[in-house]
Amino acid sequence: MESWRIIATALLGVAGAVLVLLTMAKVRDRTGTAGSVAMWGAVSLTVLVLLCVLTVTVLPAALVWTVVVLVGVVTSALLLVG
Repeated sequence: MESWRIIATALLGVAGAVLVLLTMAKVRDRTGTAGSVAMWGAVSLTVLVLLCVLTVTVLPAALVWTVVVLVGVVTSALLLVG
C-alpha cells in the first residue's frame, strides 16, 4: 500500500471526525431531538468510514486529494463560522 494513501486517509479521518461532530451539533441546535442527532451522526459517520475505505483502496490520487482538501476546507469554514 502506498504511503500517500495512508496519509490521505489519516487527514480525511481527522477532518471528517470533526465534521461529524459539527454536523451532530448543528442538528441538535436546529431540531433539539436526540433521535435526529443520533441518526445524522450515524449517517455521517458511515459516509466517512466508506470514504476512508475507498481512499485507502481504490480511488485515484487526484480524486483522493481533491476530497481531502474539500473536507478540510468545509471543516475549517464550519469551525470559523460556528
